Amino acid sequence: MRPTPFTRAALFAICLTASFQCLAQSRSQSSNWPQWRGPQSSGVSEDKNLPDEWSVDKNVIWKTEIPGRGHSSPVVWGDRIFLTTSIEGEIVPGAKAVHHVRKGETWVHPDSVAGNRKHTLKVLCLDRDSGKTLWERVAYEGAVYDDRHRKNSYASSTPVTDGKFVYAFFEAEGLYCYDFSGKLIWKTSLGKIAKMGMGPGTSPALHGNLLFLQCDNEDGGPDMSFIAAVDKRTGREVWRAKRDHRKTHATPLVVRAGKRDELIASGAESVVAYDPATGRELWRCDGVKGHAIPSAVAGHDMVFVSAGYPSKRAMGIKLGGSGDLTGTPNVVWSYDKGTAYVTSPILYGDYVYLVSDKGILTCIEARTGAIKYEGGRPPVPASFSASAVAFDGKIFLTSEDGDTFVIKAGPSHEVIRANSLGEVILASPAISQGRIFIRGAKHLYCIGESDRQPKSLTAGKAGK
Repeated sequence: MRPTPFTRAALFAICLTASFQCLAQSRSQSSNWPQWRGPQSSGVSEDKNLPDEWSVDKNVIWKTEIPGRGHSSPVVWGDRIFLTTSIEGEIVPGAKAVHHVRKGETWVHPDSVAGNRKHTLKVLCLDRDSGKTLWERVAYEGAVYDDRHRKNSYASSTPVTDGKFVYAFFEAEGLYCYDFSGKLIWKTSLGKIAKMGMGPGTSPALHGNLLFLQCDNEDGGPDMSFIAAVDKRTGREVWRAKRDHRKTHATPLVVRAGKRDELIASGAESVVAYDPATGRELWRCDGVKGHAIPSAVAGHDMVFVSAGYPSKRAMGIKLGGSGDLTGTPNVVWSYDKGTAYVTSPILYGDYVYLVSDKGILTCIEARTGAIKYEGGRPPVPASFSASAVAFDGKIFLTSEDGDTFVIKAGPSHEVIRANSLGEVILASPAISQGRIFIRGAKHLYCIGESDRQPKSLTAGKAGK
């Protein structure tokens, strides 16, 4: 039967409506910041009308006091902000960290602390527009399995959300799923995870119905370290792959490589790509040769990994390979300086930017490894733990002193300005719907175009 003009018009209207709905949904999702370093875990935002200048009394829409201590970044979906925190309590009689062994002997890091104390680990939900605390939930309370570095926290893993649920990972203290009203849906444990007294850091990655957790333990070994996939709907472990890797804090990354997905896990010994559905190894190559704390970024059909201590190394690796890629053209380039112990690199446009622990920038052409500049310095000496973000042709580097340096993106180094909040900052920023969210040692700040004095809120007892 031939369609009538009315039928054709109706079909056209339906298709047009569906297209607009898909476009609106796509825009809505792209404006969220659902995980560590945002969409595609890249640290890059396509949001417009964002300020690039702020201070304590300029363009701060609100700031909210956050109890406890945490280096996790906020994640944002719609009008909800989620973050985690750790509140340290009294000494627990008889409690102590797990026994660490290095080269056959007992080993205690001189900066390891807090394994003998009670800790309350919380998930918080705030209103994006006002900063009001909507609810807070105690995920875990009690003694912890391992120490942490005195600079670290037990809430350093950034949560992830799919728009309906939020998933928070506290490593040895468990993985938790809450709905947006704060109801606990499920909780599970992947076992006793220890990092030689350095504390947690890796965040969960989400792809489809699976959460991926990179759990490299202690000084390594296939009976210690693993990467696992957990069903986000039930908390059930779907697969687990053993890894002969020493402790890492890098977050795994899911990327598209041609017609397949690859789950990238960086490590000192090797960089490995897995099939996200099964955990089957796809390829590997020599690793970053240092502590794999920085997370990978991807683009241009490549993945970029780095480490800054004890060795310094960055690499650009072509995706889609198989077997051992060491010494093959798939390892397109490597560079052995300019990397950081903590902060992750950022890929913005055609260039990868390495940021050292002192904020010194190296700009590398992503596809070729050609060095565009080295030694790009911030205007004042500083230390950096937060990873860079980028938008509108600019890169933003936030120091531990609370200063954000605005750097012009491109093959020549130029500092545009410096913005100060006057509070210690170790967490990486989040960007969503025309706002920048920066977590300091005591407050969460909402940055946006504003001609008003910032609204200051004390964290409430909502929904406890």
